[in-house]
Amino acid sequence: EGSGAEEAGGRGGRRLRTAFSAEQISTLESSFQRQQYLGAAERRKLAGRMRLSEVQIKTWFQNRRMKLKRQL
Repeated sequence: EGSGAEEAGGRGGRRLRTAFSAEQISTLESSFQRQQYLGAAERRKLAGRMRLSEVQIKTWFQNRRMKLKRQL
């Protein structure tokens, strides 16, 4: 079943990689500097403000924490 990545409720199939804009990255980075773990409310607020999904925000923060861990 070749379902498109943007299909609603696309169970199974992998998403396409999100290309974050420079502006989005700087917003995410500054949030990360304040706190490395986001609560559900903050994630919702950030997602709404940046027009990204909560899953995209959550994944970015997970990846950013891993990057920090690798650098240490």
